[in-house]
Amino acid sequence: MTDIDLLKAELRKLSAKATQAKMDLHDLSEDLPVNWQQIPEIAARALEAFATLEAKRAELKRLEAA
Repeated sequence: MTDIDLLKAELRKLSAKATQAKMDLHDLSEDLPVNWQQIPEIAARALEAFATLEAKRAELKRLEAA
């Protein structure tokens, strides 16, 4: 496998993780005000997941352009 193929596989996993984080945040928002104390924790996980995903997408774009 090439570096690009490996990165694409990693991106699929990161995308799934980010989607799950988004759904967790959505589910939490629907249940508010119950469990409002979990907002910072769940939001931090979503933020990290999407930041990592964005960074890897930029890395893939650089590799494909090279």
